[in-house]
Amino acid sequence: MTDSPAASPPPLDPVAPAATAGWHPLPARGALLHALGVGFAFALPAAFGVGLLASALLEVSRLPAGIVAGLAGLALGALVGRLRHRRIGWKLDADGFATRRGGLWRTETLVPVSRVQHLDLERGPLERRLGLATLVVHTAGTRMAAVKLPLLALDDAEALRAHLARQVEADDAL
Repeated sequence: MTDSPAASPPPLDPVAPAATAGWHPLPARGALLHALGVGFAFALPAAFGVGLLASALLEVSRLPAGIVAGLAGLALGALVGRLRHRRIGWKLDADGFATRRGGLWRTETLVPVSRVQHLDLERGPLERRLGLATLVVHTAGTRMAAVKLPLLALDDAEALRAHLARQVEADDAL
């Protein structure tokens, strides 16, 4: 009895086979989008919280203090966002699909292929403009039922989805 071609999925096309053993970073073109998202998340609390505190302590008008604090929060958040973006990676190997985030507090999530239920690609308007996508791997079980990897290059996201789908089909065929 010979193995059918569906029994063993082919290697991931856009990534060299030697590279699948290591972690892959997100593309640099997504760093600005990530930085802006984190920057705005910092700006609003800074504008209201720090701005109100500064206006009370320094006896200045609330509006200018809020604007200055908001701009400082935006700049600080953008810097933090760029640093965070560089600390996100993914890996695909025989064990399954893994994501890694963080520097000081690192989080690694491994999704064994046997747990994959279905796969989605999400693309907002800014992601479409930059050629990026978010890969969503839905898993069996209730805890962390979906693993999202944002700001992937569209080609990588489509290739990962196709490769994981072939692996799931091969596992189902056994």
